Amino acid sequence: MLTTLLRDSRALAALAVPLILTQLAQVALTTTDTIMMGFLGTTELAAGGLAIVIFNQVRTMGVGLVTSVGNQIAAAAARAEQHTGKSQDQDQNATDTAVSGEGSSSAHEEVRAIVRASLAVATLAGVVGAVLMVLIGQALSWLGQDAAVVDVTRTMLYALAPGLLPCLWFQSVRQFTVGMRRPQALLQITIASVAVNAGLNWVLVHGTFGLPRLGLTGIGIATSSVYLLTFVALYISAKKDKELAPLLSPDITKADLVVVKRLIGLGVPIAATYGSEAGFFSLTALMAGSFGPDALAAHTAVNQLVYIVFQVAVGLSHAASINVSRELALGRHDDARRIKNTALACAAAVMAVVGVLYVTIPDLVLAPFLDSSTDQALTIATHLLIVTAFLQFFDCAQNIGVGLLRGLDDTKSGFRITLIGYWAVGLPASWLLAYALGLDTLGIWLGLLTGLATTAALLLRRYTRSLGQREAAAALSTPA
Repeated sequence: MLTTLLRDSRALAALAVPLILTQLAQVALTTTDTIMMGFLGTTELAAGGLAIVIFNQVRTMGVGLVTSVGNQIAAAAARAEQHTGKSQDQDQNATDTAVSGEGSSSAHEEVRAIVRASLAVATLAGVVGAVLMVLIGQALSWLGQDAAVVDVTRTMLYALAPGLLPCLWFQSVRQFTVGMRRPQALLQITIASVAVNAGLNWVLVHGTFGLPRLGLTGIGIATSSVYLLTFVALYISAKKDKELAPLLSPDITKADLVVVKRLIGLGVPIAATYGSEAGFFSLTALMAGSFGPDALAAHTAVNQLVYIVFQVAVGLSHAASINVSRELALGRHDDARRIKNTALACAAAVMAVVGVLYVTIPDLVLAPFLDSSTDQALTIATHLLIVTAFLQFFDCAQNIGVGLLRGLDDTKSGFRITLIGYWAVGLPASWLLAYALGLDTLGIWLGLLTGLATTAALLLRRYTRSLGQREAAAALSTPA
């Protein structure tokens, strides 16, 4: 059994590790922007932070619309492999050759149709999202925000809005490469984008090399430019890949409306899930702020740590999701069941190491976020880290659960369950523990733990039941 777990873990890691490192590099990208904003002053930091929050909310939901593309590609590629009689035990090159070289033309066209449809969905979401960002910028003055901050935020949003389109194009091509299990170029491109973004920020913010000094607007332009450059780089990389190039069809005018509708049907619940989760954590930040600036500072610092470590969960979730889609397309229900156990075991191992660090060296862990002179905030954050050491197991498990259900093409159940876990359990528990029982910020995080644990348990139970039902249905449909 241990040998099987190690073998499955290596197979999962081959796809998950590049995705995890890519996610962490993207965190570095937004961190660079925040640091540059801080150099400009308090007003610019407040305005830029507000603009980034708005942009990230819209971007995250747009990404949700195309997230299922990887699963659809993986299933189509597996069917092409099955058509040519290739086995799972053959190496990756043989698998990819089966898909791109020896598979049937109908299998090729299925993948191409999904790629075209995903780019069409990304284009639609990018245009609508950009318009929405501009409208939100116009409405900020009605939402009680400081007039000086609103003016600067609007200019930042205008600079960021055009970048949403190439950002979602990049995500669409990214899902294509992940679905084909060839994500290696993603990491290289994302790491390079961090350096390019920092350089463009410096040049445009300060007006280096004779360019105008654009300040905060320069950060927005730099970010949009980096999204365009990363999309172009990933697209060129895919076109140079002999296995991917024949399947990459960018002509959205030929997109199949049926496939587009299917992707939107799968994507809307994912986008809603992402939006719901972001809103849940945003509301807890407002609750923490009600206990004073020290509580909010501690909450913000610990929440940033959770966000960074959460990228491990994102990578494992995507990898597990893609592999489930593939195994089900090949009719391997036992393998799909093992993927759940493998992903959870890998997540538990990583979270255990992180939890030990939280408990044993909290001051060192918090040092990048909280000054040692802020004794009260540091004390609160240290207590929160103890809760977080356990919370992250459930946070990771619930994200993996969402990915596993996505591998079953079941995105609606994931959305419904997260609504129950976040809003029907987690939020009331946070309020009860923080206010009614007087635990303050610690109560908020205990409520978060309760909500995430409930969500994880319900998602994993749903996956197990749904997989069992599919296996039973497949057995009934198989001739004796």
